[in-house]
Order: sequence, then C-alpha cells, then structure tokens
Amino acid sequence: MQASTASLPKDASAVILLRQNADPCDPELFLVRRSEKLAFLGGFSAFPGGQLDASDAEVQVSNSTHAETAAAISCAARELFEELGVLVARGAESLTKGQRVSLLDDLESGRMSWPELLQHYNLSLDAGDFTFVGRWVTPPFSARRFDTWFFLVNCPPKQEPKVIPGELSSGEWIAAGRAHEQWQRSEILAVPPTLHALKTIAGGLTPDLVERFLAIPQAHSEPVRRIEFRPNYICFPVRTPTKPPATHTNCYLIYNSQEILVIDPGSPYEEEQQALAATVDDLVREGRTVREIILTHMHPDHVGGVNSLREHFAGRVKVAAHRFTAQPLGDTVRVDRLIEDGDVIALIGSPRIALRAMHTPGHARGHLCFYEAETGTLISGDNIVGLGSVLIDPPEGNMRDYLDSLGRMRALPNLSVIFGGHGPAIANPYTKLDEYISHRLERERQILEAVREGAQSPEEIVARVYTDISPKAHAMAARAVLAHLDKLETDGHVFCDQEGWHAR
Repeated sequence: MQASTASLPKDASAVILLRQNADPCDPELFLVRRSEKLAFLGGFSAFPGGQLDASDAEVQVSNSTHAETAAAISCAARELFEELGVLVARGAESLTKGQRVSLLDDLESGRMSWPELLQHYNLSLDAGDFTFVGRWVTPPFSARRFDTWFFLVNCPPKQEPKVIPGELSSGEWIAAGRAHEQWQRSEILAVPPTLHALKTIAGGLTPDLVERFLAIPQAHSEPVRRIEFRPNYICFPVRTPTKPPATHTNCYLIYNSQEILVIDPGSPYEEEQQALAATVDDLVREGRTVREIILTHMHPDHVGGVNSLREHFAGRVKVAAHRFTAQPLGDTVRVDRLIEDGDVIALIGSPRIALRAMHTPGHARGHLCFYEAETGTLISGDNIVGLGSVLIDPPEGNMRDYLDSLGRMRALPNLSVIFGGHGPAIANPYTKLDEYISHRLERERQILEAVREGAQSPEEIVARVYTDISPKAHAMAARAVLAHLDKLETDGHVFCDQEGWHAR
C-alpha cells in the first residue's frame, strides 16, 4: 500500500490582539477558545482568525506593496471583525459601538461584501496597523491544513472584543505569561504557533519582539514535527502507508525529567525513522533514558518503525504490548514484555506520570489504550482518531468488543484530552465519544432495517445505508457492515444461510 498524499494547505490569517496600555513587561492578549463543535481543533485555545475569502484580495491595503501580504491583512481584519466585533480600519474611530454592530450585521447577513462594506463606509486598511510575526503551516498529519499568516494588532481605543457566537465559544483578556502557565498546568490545549506566541509575548513588548517571533524556522512555513499539545506529551506524526484520508500515524513520546516512553513508532520509511530517532536523541541528550517502546496494536502503520528504533539504540530498548499483539507479530517485531489490562506504567522522575493500561479490543484484539488520571489524558491508538473513521474489520475487528471499549473509555473520570493514532488531539473527549457511540448504534439500526427490507449481502446493505460516502470507500464499508452483522447475529436479530443474511 502506498502512503496517501497530504492535502494542500489553504491560505488563512490569525490576529494576536494586544490590549491597549497594558504593562509592556506583562502584556495582555485576547485568547479565545474554539467551539467544541468544530471539526478542526475544537476546544483548543487559539487566536481569532480563519480562511482567506476570495474577496479579501479585492481590498486595497495602504503601505503594502505585495498582493499576497495585502490579502492576508484583509483576511485578518475581516476575521477579527466577524469573530470579535473589533474593526481595525482607518476611519473606524469615528463610528459608535452601535454603528459597528450595524456594519457587522451588514457583513454577516450578506447585504454587503467585505470590500463593499469598507468602501461604502469610507474605511480603509493600513499595513502599518498589522505587524507580521510569522507564517505557520499545519503539519501534513491533518486533512485540514492551513498556511496561516500571524499578525500582531493593537486593540483600537474604545473597542472591546466580544466573542460572536459561532466558531468560538469564549474569549478573555489574559496576560501571555499566565496563559502559558495554564498550558504548563495542563489546563488548556494549544497548537505550536499559539504556544510560541504566548511564550514570546510573555518575554515582554521589547524592541526585538518581532525578531523573537521570527527566530524559529516554523515561523517561516517549515511544518512542525514535534507537537506538544500538552506538556510532556509529544506527538510526532510519521508518514506511513495507512488508510486514507490519513497520511501519517502519530508516534507519542511521553517524557519527564528521567525517562521516555515511545508509543507506536509506525513508519517503515528510513527518512521518517531518522527524524523520529533524532527527536528521541534530543530528549536523551537532556539526561533521559528510553524506558521502552510500547505498541497500542499490531497493524503495520503502528509497528513499521519499531525494529529501526530498537537498532538505533543498539537493541537496548525493550518492546511491550498485549499478548494478542505479540502473537501475530511473532518474529517480525519481537515483543519483550506483555502488558495486561490494569497494568500501570509509572515513569521515574518528575513530574509523576503514571499510565494505566486498558485492554480495549474492537479495532484489534490486542488493542491497548493508556489513561493518565492526573491530567485526564487518554492515548487511544486507533480506537478514537482525530482524522477519518475507525475501521472494524473482522475477524481481527469485533463490533461488540469495540462498543464495549468505547463505553469503558466514556466512563473514565475527568477526561480532558484524547491523543489518537491519527490526526490532531481531541479536546472535547466526552462529546467525541458520544458521537462515536451514537454513530455506530445508528449504523446498526440502519443495517438491521436494510436486512429486514430484503438486503442479503454486505454490498447490498452498503448501497442502501452508506449513501453518504464515496464509492471508493464501499469496500471498507462492506467490512464494517460485516462486523455489524456479526454483532446482530450474536444478539439474535439476524442469521445467515446460503442465500445471505436474513432478519429473525
């Protein structure tokens, strides 16, 4: 199987809004929380912003000589206005609060486009009001990718940001240093450009502020490899021959002051293996040792780089997995230690990190998840993913087991984030788990109804039930249907004979 091609990033802009007259040594910015309903980074702390509209390029921006920069500034100004009601435009200082509300209604209702609104009310954009502080590209592990321009903007006098219901759920003025401390205490989740901005601004509004923003290659469109959504949990996506829409599998490096756990080094490609090994080496050079390599399950896109990483450390690093993972892997990937349900893996060092193993079959017989109660972190492997859907493919996959496993995960207390085997972290874990469970149960109801109406084969059922997916995915859907039929047969609702499947 060939690795899928990563999606192309779409142009976008984001605004780091600074509070007027704030202490330059302890500056405040406006941090928002993305709605949990959003498919992309729902529940994450972020800055206002969004995707470039075609009309953004029609706006003239004073003191900007590059069309691409002007379009990005226009996008930033529009998104800031749409999401927070803050209008950064020359001439806006003469508008009352009520007039700005009226303008926003004109824009949101579609009575006026963004260029028309600015022209009609004699408003203009000036590049001097938008300080460029970086251009970040979403890593290719996400199906939704953005090439985002970040701008520092001073909040205009007499304007107060207010979250407009929609893509954002809340927002607040907060000192950048305090927000970064919240992340360090695992109280919020944030992506690398947000964390970089918080740390940079926490250093003060100094003359070299922009220089500090631009001091790292990721601020110049180099995709991030080491993604630390939460302290001590590095997500390192590696390219694998996985099933689309995914193109990468998430390897996790969990570390503290003394030890490192490596979970699912899945890439069979030498370049990816070298990049992962280099990142582990960086952690080792800081005084840590690799405790062991852990496998969530036996699928090739999760174990493809195990032997390479073991060889990198001259065979000194052991591999651990469930016995139902170790058995099918055999000599291909030697498993040195077996992990059972309820086992606790406690890292030596600080902070204390204790992962409780959960045997969660369904996607695979030997599937393991790992729960850390202190921060409410769940490493879910392929049972829950941040991209695409989970295939339950018999006989290795079992739908009854899968639903039971989802129920066990849903019952975990204080769950705050899910780190899946593919795609970004999930900041709305209970909502996501409820979606997974209700989706599977609804599919089961539809499949049973289709059988009652005369559909006898998985392919016939797919044609009736899976009308919302591409025909290219019908073969995989037929495998999922078979998993549902096996469960329905066990439950006594259907049976199979030489003619096919029938309702009881």
